[in-house]
Amino acid sequence: MLLVTGGAGFIGSNVVASLNEAGRSDVAVNDTLGCDGRWRNLAKRRIADMVPPADLMRWLEGRKLEAVIHLGAISDTTASDGDLVMENNFKLSLRLLDWCTATGTRFIYASSAATYGDGTQGFVDDASPAALSKLRPLNLYGWSKHLFDQVVADRVTRGVKLPPQWAGLKFFNVFGPNECHKGAMMSVLARVFDGAKSGQPVRLFKSHRDGIEDGDQRRDFIHVDDAVAVVNWLLATPSVSGLFNVGTGEARSFRDMITAMFTAMGRAPNIEYVDMPATLRDAYQYFTQSDVGKLRQAGFNGGFMPLEDSVAHYVRGFLDTTDRYR
Repeated sequence: MLLVTGGAGFIGSNVVASLNEAGRSDVAVNDTLGCDGRWRNLAKRRIADMVPPADLMRWLEGRKLEAVIHLGAISDTTASDGDLVMENNFKLSLRLLDWCTATGTRFIYASSAATYGDGTQGFVDDASPAALSKLRPLNLYGWSKHLFDQVVADRVTRGVKLPPQWAGLKFFNVFGPNECHKGAMMSVLARVFDGAKSGQPVRLFKSHRDGIEDGDQRRDFIHVDDAVAVVNWLLATPSVSGLFNVGTGEARSFRDMITAMFTAMGRAPNIEYVDMPATLRDAYQYFTQSDVGKLRQAGFNGGFMPLEDSVAHYVRGFLDTTDRYR
């Protein structure tokens, strides 16, 4: 049996879907369903158990699992309750790491590109304590993920026992089906689609930096199917451990993404540029791009969909249909 924490969430439910599609139904999900409709992310799935977060450690007692895929977290980058974020993102991760170590269970967990902060230290997934100590996340969410990366790195350096396989995944800008419950934290593509379909212009931020055009702020956008492919590869390759970036390795602009959306809809781009709020300007990231060399060196040889193809797949297969769920 596999355990997927956060299995009703965005990436987690896509992992569960992929496991089902591979013929596996021995998947336990740890998550809350709440009132935001996230149950729909699992409505087409087969799962072996649904474990409430408060019961998780008790549920694990005496149990044998093939692997824990730990994707559950408070992922809102505007979250401000430090105690709540630390309990959910850091302390629970520690408890699961210790349980997997004690029981010899493989452990794959979600880190985040938010750990890189403003990007001045680059986007290389160097897991050494010295390299990690230079990173300065910009928000509470990124800091909580960074702290856990540092704990794992410290244990590796000191030769402390770890699970037989451990892997941290620094996800970049993931988008795709099953993100409807995320509200303001949805990808920009999902947020603007309905308005664009109804004829409204899509509003993107103007640039407030010399040499960068309006809408040319860039991110490493990766379709959720490609992100899940990395998780599946790790499950199939238990000899690989480490901290890895999960992105395409190619930064594309928000303008590129929205233009691809209009193309997929068969329409001419309808984009307006608006001033960025003054409160965001000093901390806004103009560029993120993962270095995927370490992942490739470890043996991952899967391809990543080009932005235009991944946007078209999402728009035509989900956003522009009556059923947006995988």
